[in-house]
Amino acid sequence: MVSKRRLSKSEDKESLTEDASKTRKQPLSKKTKKSHIANEVEENDSIFVKLLKVSGIILKTGESQNQLAVDQIAFQKKLFQTLRRHPSYPKIIEEFVSGLESYIEDEDSFRNCLLSCERLQDEEASMGASYSKSLIKLLLGIDILQPAIIKTLFEKLPEYFFENKNSDEINIPRLIVSQLKWLDRVVDGKDLTTKIMQLISIAPENLQHDIITSLPEILGDSQHADVGKELSDLLIENTSLTVPILDVLSSLRLDPNFLLKVRQLVMDKLSSIRLEDLPVIIKFILHSITAVDALEVISELREKLDLQHCVLPSRLQASQVKLKSKGRASSSGNQESSGQSCIILLFDVIKSAIRYEKTISEAWIKAIENTASVSEHKVFDLVMLFIIYSTNTQTKKYIERVLRNKIRSGCIQEQLLQSTFSVHYLVLKDMCSSILSLAQSLLHSLDQSIISFGSLLYKYAFKFFDTYCQQEVVGALVTHICSGNEAEVDTALDVLLELVVLNPSAMMMNAVFVKGILDYLDNISPQQIRKLFYVLSTLAFSKQNEASSHIQDDMHLVIRKQLSSTVFKYKLIGIIGAVTMAGIMAADRSESPSLTQERANLSDEQCTQVTSLLQLVHSCSEQSPQASALYYDEFANLIQHEKLDPKALEWVGHTICNDFQDAFVVDSCVVPEGDFPFPVKALYGLEEYDTQDGIAINLLPLLFSQDFAKDGGPVTSQESGQKLVSPLCLAPYFRLLRLCVERQHNGNLEEIDGLLDCPIFLTDLEPGEKLESMSAKERSFMCSLIFLTLNWFREIVNAFCQETSPEMKGKVLTRLKHIVELQIILEKYLAVTPDYVPPLGNFDVETLDITPHTVTAISAKIRKKGKIERKQKTDGSKTSSSDTLSEEKNSECDPTPSHRGQLNKEFTGKEEKTSLLLHNSHAFFRELDIEVFSILHCGLVTKFILDTEMHTEATEVVQLGPPELLFLLEDLSQKLESMLTPPIARRVPFLKNKGSRNIGFSHLQQRSAQEIVHCVFQLLTPMCNHLENIHNYFQCLAAENHGVVDGPAVKVQEYHIMSSCYQRLLQIFHGLFAWSGFSQPENQNLLYSALHVLSSRLKQGEHSQPLEELLSQSFHYLQNFHQSIPSFQCALYLIRLLMVILEKSTASTQNKEKIASLARQFLCRVWPSGDKEKSNISNDQLHALLCIYLEHTDSILKAIEEIAGVGVPELINSPKDASSSTFPTLTRHTFVVFFRVMMAELEKTVKKIEPGTAADSQQIHEEKLLYWNMAVRDFSILINLIKYGRLFVEAFLKQCMPLLDFSFRKHREDVLSLLETFQLDTRLLHHLCGHSKIHQDTRLTQHVPLLKKTLELLVCRVKAMLTLNNCREAFWLGNLKNRDLQGEEIKSQNSQESTADESEDDMSSQASKSKATEVSLQNPPESGIDGCILLIVLSWWSRTLPTYVYCQMLLCPFPFPP
Repeated sequence: MVSKRRLSKSEDKESLTEDASKTRKQPLSKKTKKSHIANEVEENDSIFVKLLKVSGIILKTGESQNQLAVDQIAFQKKLFQTLRRHPSYPKIIEEFVSGLESYIEDEDSFRNCLLSCERLQDEEASMGASYSKSLIKLLLGIDILQPAIIKTLFEKLPEYFFENKNSDEINIPRLIVSQLKWLDRVVDGKDLTTKIMQLISIAPENLQHDIITSLPEILGDSQHADVGKELSDLLIENTSLTVPILDVLSSLRLDPNFLLKVRQLVMDKLSSIRLEDLPVIIKFILHSITAVDALEVISELREKLDLQHCVLPSRLQASQVKLKSKGRASSSGNQESSGQSCIILLFDVIKSAIRYEKTISEAWIKAIENTASVSEHKVFDLVMLFIIYSTNTQTKKYIERVLRNKIRSGCIQEQLLQSTFSVHYLVLKDMCSSILSLAQSLLHSLDQSIISFGSLLYKYAFKFFDTYCQQEVVGALVTHICSGNEAEVDTALDVLLELVVLNPSAMMMNAVFVKGILDYLDNISPQQIRKLFYVLSTLAFSKQNEASSHIQDDMHLVIRKQLSSTVFKYKLIGIIGAVTMAGIMAADRSESPSLTQERANLSDEQCTQVTSLLQLVHSCSEQSPQASALYYDEFANLIQHEKLDPKALEWVGHTICNDFQDAFVVDSCVVPEGDFPFPVKALYGLEEYDTQDGIAINLLPLLFSQDFAKDGGPVTSQESGQKLVSPLCLAPYFRLLRLCVERQHNGNLEEIDGLLDCPIFLTDLEPGEKLESMSAKERSFMCSLIFLTLNWFREIVNAFCQETSPEMKGKVLTRLKHIVELQIILEKYLAVTPDYVPPLGNFDVETLDITPHTVTAISAKIRKKGKIERKQKTDGSKTSSSDTLSEEKNSECDPTPSHRGQLNKEFTGKEEKTSLLLHNSHAFFRELDIEVFSILHCGLVTKFILDTEMHTEATEVVQLGPPELLFLLEDLSQKLESMLTPPIARRVPFLKNKGSRNIGFSHLQQRSAQEIVHCVFQLLTPMCNHLENIHNYFQCLAAENHGVVDGPAVKVQEYHIMSSCYQRLLQIFHGLFAWSGFSQPENQNLLYSALHVLSSRLKQGEHSQPLEELLSQSFHYLQNFHQSIPSFQCALYLIRLLMVILEKSTASTQNKEKIASLARQFLCRVWPSGDKEKSNISNDQLHALLCIYLEHTDSILKAIEEIAGVGVPELINSPKDASSSTFPTLTRHTFVVFFRVMMAELEKTVKKIEPGTAADSQQIHEEKLLYWNMAVRDFSILINLIKYGRLFVEAFLKQCMPLLDFSFRKHREDVLSLLETFQLDTRLLHHLCGHSKIHQDTRLTQHVPLLKKTLELLVCRVKAMLTLNNCREAFWLGNLKNRDLQGEEIKSQNSQESTADESEDDMSSQASKSKATEVSLQNPPESGIDGCILLIVLSWWSRTLPTYVYCQMLLCPFPFPP
């Protein structure tokens, strides 16, 4: 082929010139040498040119490329052979190189030699490679030329140090360096390395970068170590070369120890590195990490990296805000965008490292997990958790667990999360799907703090990410809402509410997703329906979003469909949705700054839409009393929480007031006539009317008409053809009326205050002797009448509780007394009416299954004969009223004192039955507003002076007595439990209606927990007053009865009511201070103010006291009440309250001892009990208090030894009904509780003892040995539980046996004593196993297999301990008889009696010898469950009796060699 391609000289010149002109590319240089004509072939007689030409390369002048006529390998081979065969070899080498040096003195020629050659191919050679190497590169591939040419290049290179690019934009120094890359063979690598490092030392910085980054492509593996050392030295001298050096070191094969030194050097310099250099440096650090040092390196890197670089400077944060608003400044935008790019590149490097190195991701998570302080947690930590979560699927569960623990402990808070998103949203945006997946997982938690964190992830993802991510966020929230999980639905709806307020325009773009929830309303609770329709209505009727008619149309369709349904559940959805939508449509926007006055006011058209919608709801619900009542309640809530437009409010107020008067109000002087089953009387009036203007509530006739019409009977004297309204709507309608009047008149209720003191048409409610003679229907009628009266009074109290005048306060207190009296009467009726179902008091329930039947409305008109107005009272009427109130107050006298035991027993039984009935009826009472508890400010005894301006003065004492106080405290306690108790603590039992726990708290649920806490804090001072008054009451009671609080002179009913008040107050305090919301920073001020109230009761202090001081004073204040605690339940609540206060303190050691001391006092106190046969102390409460005592005491073992060693023997030696004298709470009924708690705590305690090690000092060994001796002594007393016995033996194996291994030689006697005691315990455990087998007690036998296995391990472990201490001869084997608890031999062992006796006698005889022998196992048992016994004889060094450790075991080989 070569011969065919060879051309003649003339042809060569012409063809090459012609081809070159045709195929010439764009000129590489604009300069031309004078001595050469452009594009001509180099004509030179030098040996260099001739040899190249002979070998197949034609050198060109000017701007043309050198031409390669043959294959590259063929050229190198031809030239090599020509040089070797030359007569003057090796001198010809010098001449050739000298010719090269002369040739490349011309700049254009040198450039052409560095650029690739042009291939000259004929058709036959067209299959060859199109890429050609440069002439220099081809020459470097010839071994005999390589050293000389390298030397020439390095000598030529300095000429171009300060000439970065020529006129053709060609970088000659970089081109020279590139010739050395990827050589097939380096002849003298060491010399090349030396030359390169010398060149680096003198080259300018930009060329240094190029040469250093090219090193891995130039040098062979054998030179990597030397180059690495040189570069590390250079790294110390020149920090500007850090990035290229580290980049190269990552690519070289270096010793790990050497890399470790370099890494440490870089870590020390990390604080002085520029942001743009950071990605390369982090890449080197991460690539040099090993499994051994990963955690240490990551911890140091995490600390330094975050502090210096990963919190962007303020200008960079400002630029990000500009980017979000699409308004970048052109002048500084490039610089700031570069900084952002560096951050993104940095995290890309980290992502790559953790994706391929599991060690790095695990170490990073571990480093974050080990960070304990709140202040040490950085933005960088959260970003890394998100990155690892999105990168490594295997670590997702681990990261979720770490995050949950951090959130619970308060280490990761909302401010940190917000900073993370605001600073690094560009990085997090790419992980949107993973972040939403994490949020979804967190929302499945039962912990409210974790659920809140998950909701914040959704919120900030929507706020900071782009449109696509926002759509994903809304889609995920809709999925949660449709899941049916109550907690998820609540949280997701709350997030949607926030997003609608945060960014309504963005939410409008995703409204179609939210609208889809309307198809899944079946599993949503009423409160959640309110939130959903609020979101949709806000989107549909927002003034900023005019193009939302499709949402309005869909909502109208759904609401009309639901309202027309005959199923109450769907009608409820329609009512709630319609009222919520009407509230948004009629909202008062006059204060909105973004709307003009015309757009803010409600137009006539809009007002008509609102009224027509409300009239539609009214007409669709009037056939059902429950639906009507729900409509009134929903409308009342709307008026209470939303500010309506004045036009809409005026229409509502006018309509409601007239309708209420028509429906329920009649003249008090005209008693209704009719065929009523009971005589009708006007009762519970607070005024005596001398005129005809008096009004009354027409309750009994309405109820009778309803029930009578329902049964199909004739109409009463009410005019036929007039509308009959259900009395069920009385309380809801009045609530709506009251709130409407209150809103219209700025809180003034003078227009309706006549309803506070007006009487009610009832009958005599006190049953007396006629109760037994009543029919079931009559009793049910009376119960319904009392329920409706109670609910009326409750709403009256709700309405007027905040009135300030003494007269109005007195009336409200009287109504409160009426409520308490009526509840007592109601209990009497309920006790003899077992199948009675009360009328509903709360109507936002999902089902009416608890309602007996639906009322069919009939036409009957209730004529209005009176007018609701404020009555002007005369002096006489005031005095008369005062007398009436005094009589009512005095009628509540205490029961006649009698023998306390019998009274107490009767009252206790009655109280339990009463509380049970009231608890069952809780859902049927109207809810008290949180404002009602302002009545607590009145105190136990308050004097009101009711006088006129110029007449005589009348004085009346109105008392908030213990029954009324207890009524209020019980209701407040239930409200706090509903709102402040974590969901995990009040989970709804399986198969129970999920909404049942919220029935009766619908108004409360519409407020936040912060609002409730704030309201209760306003009551702290009066509650402290009541607490102190009750404390004084019991102190005086004890003093009067010589320290006996349950003496015969004690009024039993009063005592129990006061005791219940005490318990409820402590329960309220505990629920308040145990609220988890105090861990959030925004609620810290609430905690400070509450603690200040408590501490100020002890001594007046400054408002700026530190938290620790406030906690200490509050603790002391509450601790002072322990002396007057009347019941065990109160004692437990006081202890728990003190523990809650203690948890918020950092210095709690001393207070912890006080709690233990207080708990011991309560355990050692004699608690009053009327029933001598059974203690009034609940087992659960005793269990809780005993656990608190043992957990807080200094030495659990000493405490257990005291109870078990002192209290139990006292109980055994006492009479049947007596108790321990030291611990009176320890009786025969409570013995099991004491026993179980002590055993469980003993097992927990020994598990906490660290196993001994050889490195421990002798003193530590002695202390631990002493501790174990105490533990085994306690175990000997408490061994009778198989379950805890096994757990203790397991702890002995794991914690104590390693200690004995190292203590045996130095503390031989102590170890022998310990094992001797433990031997007796294991023998008893063996007897327990036999006992369970004989009696076939399944509760015991289920623990036997695990116990036997544990005892086997004990024997093997003791043998191992002896072997370790060269005393293996002391281990003997033998059989032990199976016995029961009385020590009698179990019958199944009779066949082995002789063998076992011989074995035991043999061991006894051998015990005194100086050397022990191993006794072989003879006559194995018939079944494995009987087993055989291993005996460990440790009498070698002991002068006492032989020590045996017995253990029944199955026949199995030992893990140790014989």
